Amino acid sequence: MSSENRNSLIAIVIFMVLFGAYEYFLVYPATKKAEAQRRAQAVAEQTQAPTTVGPATFLPRAQALAQSPRVAIDTPTLKGSIALTGARLDDLFLTRYPVSLDKGAPPVELLRPAGMEHAYFVMLGWQGQNLPGMPGPDSLWTQTGGQTLSPGHPVALRYASPQGLTFDRTIAVDDKYMFTITDKVTNGGAAAVSLIPNGVVQRNDIPADLGKNNIVHEGGIGVLGGTLKEDKYSQWKKDADKRLDPDTGWMGVTDKYWMAVMIPPGTETISPEFKVEAAGALNIYAASYTARPVAIGPGQAVSVTNRIFAGPKARQLLNSYANVPKFQDAIDWGHLYPLTKAIHWLLEFFYGYVHNYGVAILMLTVVIRLSTFPLANRGYEMGIKMRKLAPLQKELQERYKDDPQTYQREYMALLQREKLNPVTGCLPQLLVIPVFYSLTKVFTVAIDLRQAPFFGWIHDLAAPDPSTIFNLFGIIPWDVFHTPWVQAAMALPVLGGIFSMVLHLGVWPIAYGLSMWISQAMTPQTGIDPTQQLMFKLMPVVFTFILSQYAVGLLIYWSWSSVITVIQSYVLMRRYKVDNPIDDFIARITGKPAPAG
Repeated sequence: MSSENRNSLIAIVIFMVLFGAYEYFLVYPATKKAEAQRRAQAVAEQTQAPTTVGPATFLPRAQALAQSPRVAIDTPTLKGSIALTGARLDDLFLTRYPVSLDKGAPPVELLRPAGMEHAYFVMLGWQGQNLPGMPGPDSLWTQTGGQTLSPGHPVALRYASPQGLTFDRTIAVDDKYMFTITDKVTNGGAAAVSLIPNGVVQRNDIPADLGKNNIVHEGGIGVLGGTLKEDKYSQWKKDADKRLDPDTGWMGVTDKYWMAVMIPPGTETISPEFKVEAAGALNIYAASYTARPVAIGPGQAVSVTNRIFAGPKARQLLNSYANVPKFQDAIDWGHLYPLTKAIHWLLEFFYGYVHNYGVAILMLTVVIRLSTFPLANRGYEMGIKMRKLAPLQKELQERYKDDPQTYQREYMALLQREKLNPVTGCLPQLLVIPVFYSLTKVFTVAIDLRQAPFFGWIHDLAAPDPSTIFNLFGIIPWDVFHTPWVQAAMALPVLGGIFSMVLHLGVWPIAYGLSMWISQAMTPQTGIDPTQQLMFKLMPVVFTFILSQYAVGLLIYWSWSSVITVIQSYVLMRRYKVDNPIDDFIARITGKPAPAG
């Protein structure tokens, strides 16, 4: 590869990384902060029943809950209630997940009842042709057994239709996040009937910040016939009515960390649909399905069992439900999912020993660097040898400055004599791209890292560094991020993203920028024109600001990785007797000459 082609390749790699970082971190800044603030707000509003126009004003939670008699839910992981009107699962809090690290922060709200703003609920039911009085959204069920729904203590509901059909529903819940719903339908009429089981996960409008994160899927989700199906909120609304081919599987709605999905029996073929309907000023998002008809003769009864999962998308949790096909795929691992999953698995493995995800990140860094060491080592060696060859290359440039073709021929002959291949020096830079992407995915979607502490002031590895130059890194007691004018400034289009990057310039972003700058100074660079040299010099500054507002765990990884790079480069430079900035700096401090290069 000629020096011109090599330089072009380096420029392309830099452009790809900068462009990807711009798209991920500047265009859609601070999405996690906005989500946390939204969930932490006092809940006081929303819609109504699924098939009618929304009310002019939304109800506070207490009033919305009072619209229906209820059955309480109380488990080690969940609190809430089931509405007897429609037998809807519509009031659910995840008690092990606070919305923030603030003292006394409320738990994450997953589902909310009709009548509130952004109502979100799950409902299973039945439909029958020419059979009036079937249980629907407005049907009132009667509690016939049990008191509070908890593990080992199911509740029983009943609904009787005018056609002589009796629906007995038993709802059970495990100690995690899985509900099991068994419906027994008894035909007390004189004629056979054909009923169709169905289910829906419904959201009445969505908060403004949902579906805006371009590196994680939020919207409709399911696995049908062993294939993952996804419909992002924006695409869901654009499609309006997306009918999928009948198949076995599960489906529902997902956000970044949480989801509510329906799981029919594994052998049951369902006809799934992602649909959006307008109801007044509201958009009703419905992930629904219908199953095969069930025939019930006079005096006969049939039973159908379905499950509902409503909880966090934690890898080990999802894997514990082994009979749900590809349940772990609900986590958006991305296009490079083998690498992303492997990185996350290693983090969990190290955490099992050290019980600190920050330390696990440091250990992961070492493993990744060791796994890429042979290739990276050859690249660094080649770069250092090329650096030693720089004087000869410069001499050829001067000698043939008016004859580029002869210079190129002589330069390639020089490389051949020295047994050097510049392509090898480019490979370490190419390795950065997939690792960067997969690490970004892990720190975005892995719920394990949410609110996971490190040391000192770092209490959430999935959030930006809370320190900032605006309060002298915490010395001044000023809560910058919750100041109204600061929040207003960060909400501005484009300029808000730039302001957010400056605002988040804290200890770890600065440490990352310094480590990257030192690492770059230790990296051999030869045959690079002045424009590319400027690009290299600006990279530490640009990336310091871009990554400042992103997960601090990512900055810890790259800072530690840069330290390892510096150590590796220093050892190789000393081995090949090449001048390096560290020895030069020590020489200036001590007044002793640096080792001969």
